Amino acid sequence: MSAKQETVKLRIEQWITEHHIHAGDQLPSESTLATEFRVCRTTVRGAIRRLRDEGKLFVKHGSGTFLTRTLQHIPSSLDRLYSIGDMIRSAGLTEDQRLAYIISEKCPSEVAERMELSVDEPMIVLERSRMANGEIVAHSINYMPVQLVGNTFDESVFTGSLFQHLEQQVGIQIVGADSELTVPLSTDPHSQKLCVHPQSAVLLLKQTHYDEMNRKVLYSYDYVRNDIFTFWIRRTR
Repeated sequence: MSAKQETVKLRIEQWITEHHIHAGDQLPSESTLATEFRVCRTTVRGAIRRLRDEGKLFVKHGSGTFLTRTLQHIPSSLDRLYSIGDMIRSAGLTEDQRLAYIISEKCPSEVAERMELSVDEPMIVLERSRMANGEIVAHSINYMPVQLVGNTFDESVFTGSLFQHLEQQVGIQIVGADSELTVPLSTDPHSQKLCVHPQSAVLLLKQTHYDEMNRKVLYSYDYVRNDIFTFWIRRTR
């Protein structure tokens, strides 16, 4: 991006603030902005492209350029166990989900190793995307031994908190987890679901969850957008 385009980008952001433009409002045309800032349309187009890549503008061909809604960051301390839904709601955002599937299959090798199970162990697999104010922010895949959770999961009725479901329907209370924070490969299809903006990167939490008897009852892959979720931990010397 050229210095001139960067300057125009900043001026467009300032113009949006000064004119009280709100999410969903349409911006003037490129030619109008070029006249306003006394630059060529190519410079304006480059600045708009950068703002689009940052997720601040939405360009709909044939209709125009619109201001998008910016989601706030969702902070979480790594020394406390919060569900994805809890983190979304605590930030004052509206939580929703898209259920991908609930199936029964044999235990994958990595899950079997982490949960100390046989690869032949039957598992309930729950996969779903998590939304905040209508925008996808996380994707989770959860593995639970059938011998522990039984047949309490049904695609037609399951919704809401997995922790609450386990406590209310199965009598299992999740009290802790061992969490590994990693960066998934860019080719990971689950990671790609979250790359809704070019600047979006994805973090992966691999988590083994325990109940009050220290049984390993749930293993999860939680993919989260790091432009939305921030994790921190206090370290002492």
